[in-house]
Amino acid sequence: MTEIRRPPAPSPAERARTIAARNGPAALLTAGDPVGGDRVVPQLHHVHPSGSVSVLLPDDHPLLERTRCAERGELAVVVELADHAPVDLREPIRGLLWITGLLRCTSRESARARALSIAGTRPDARLLDLGHGLSLLRLTPASFVLADAEGTHSLRPHVVNAVPPDPFTDYEAGWLAHLETDHPDVLGRLARHLPEELRGGRIRPLGLDRFGLRLRVESPCGDHDVRLAFTRPVHSPAQLGVELRRLVGCPFLARVQP
Repeated sequence: MTEIRRPPAPSPAERARTIAARNGPAALLTAGDPVGGDRVVPQLHHVHPSGSVSVLLPDDHPLLERTRCAERGELAVVVELADHAPVDLREPIRGLLWITGLLRCTSRESARARALSIAGTRPDARLLDLGHGLSLLRLTPASFVLADAEGTHSLRPHVVNAVPPDPFTDYEAGWLAHLETDHPDVLGRLARHLPEELRGGRIRPLGLDRFGLRLRVESPCGDHDVRLAFTRPVHSPAQLGVELRRLVGCPFLARVQP
């Protein structure tokens, strides 16, 4: 039997860490609640480098009271993070990350310190309402579950915390949006790497990481995701530029030094 080799991709831990760093839409679910139960959307959420999660909720929110009244002041919850594509796809969610752990209220001093930590990396005006109608709670993670196009994986927190997010996390969204809007010719040239039966669909940029570029092909018969692998992992814009020129078949590649 011939073994089909998948293109190289970031590890499950790195993909989980990257979704956490993107800070996409989040919802809180009480652990053990049936599927379809209440989903609480926090005013603000942030996954810290340690893997713990800060959430801001209104002072009068029922979940806040449930947490205070829980045994030892800890409530088992799941934080669900959605990884949305940066372009307007008809199926925009690229992956989901569930962080299960114990939620607890924080002291005034601890809440202020965590808010300052968030503001240092992701300033947000809603942090100014801490103590003025909003309260900060902390989730200590017990496990991570990742579901994306590469598969479903259960991960321990220390495994996720041991790896950095993808080096292109911070500007992937802007770069893919620019590719979609301003360079349809490049997307057209990338079609040469697709299976022949997919080349008639609409090619959309789906994702970028150090191992390659992901495309979504939208066609009347459904959506298909394809990973175009780089010849080597890249870590800088200059290296990325070289690999992209290879993918599009740039005739001047020989003049470009990696």
